[in-house]
Amino acid sequence: MLGAIGLDERQESAYRALVALGAAEVTDLAHRLALPERDTERALRRLESQGLAAQSSARTGRWVAAPPGVALGALLTQQRHELEQAELAAKLLAEEYRAEAAESAVHDLVEVVTGASAVTHRFLQLQLGAQEEVCALVTGKPIAVSGMENDAEEQAAGRGVRYRVVLEREVLTLPTGLLELSAALGREERVRVADRVPTKLVVADRSLAMVPLTGRGAEPAAIVVHASGLLESLMGLFESVWREALPLRLGAGAQITEDEAPGPDVMDLEILSLLLAGMTDASVAKQLDLGLRTVQRRVKGLMELTGVTTRLQLGWHAYEKGWVARG
Repeated sequence: MLGAIGLDERQESAYRALVALGAAEVTDLAHRLALPERDTERALRRLESQGLAAQSSARTGRWVAAPPGVALGALLTQQRHELEQAELAAKLLAEEYRAEAAESAVHDLVEVVTGASAVTHRFLQLQLGAQEEVCALVTGKPIAVSGMENDAEEQAAGRGVRYRVVLEREVLTLPTGLLELSAALGREERVRVADRVPTKLVVADRSLAMVPLTGRGAEPAAIVVHASGLLESLMGLFESVWREALPLRLGAGAQITEDEAPGPDVMDLEILSLLLAGMTDASVAKQLDLGLRTVQRRVKGLMELTGVTTRLQLGWHAYEKGWVARG
């Protein structure tokens, strides 16, 4: 817990023990911590350098803890100041970068990353930098990073970053597939499954994407795509696969269950039929004894469900899916 201010696990344990005891000799503290006396004294010296402990002036060889409210408060203030300075530097660098990239050449929009280590590092970095949402397509044939297995995902989710992931069904047959999936669902990530996923893809905050370039057997390589028409196309690909995939959820007894494909209910179908017959929203609301806003809300929900932007497209989709009859 105190690692953020530079203490390792052993040093933190020593400080907590000192706080609990008020004061202690090295021998007694070493016994309490189950550590060699040399390691205990080294930890105390580190605490002393941080202002968290001091040798007693009244009794040689005895150590006392500094009051946490004062000592930790000073360290946290210093840490905040250093973070503020780092944030300011990052902001200035970002502004400088944006100024230089205001008229980026086409080749600046795509970055090529080569080598397993570089691909893995960039993949994790992309997630650690996400602020709002990470969207991913995961195939059953990983190039450099295995499925959803990486600490960056857990850290990002812990910060409140939303995840939407579509798995290729083959991933569920991998040795650690179900274990990783259970962990993801336990973090309240939204996960769906599809029989086939066209490519491995990760998109962070709809502003940065990563796609593999090579298959198995060749040196791993990937492209990182910055905000551009290409990125919008990749995001469109993800949304298309997401709409067709089936949701997965963690049921009773940690069992993973596959939900049915989402679709309209009876009321949605009645509204659709009347609209396609040429009736206005107000007429449909009156016919079905509904509020106008209820009709409009349901139509909007159907458009989101089908991923369309116009009612004409919604009508075409409804016919294609067999939700309404052409007659």
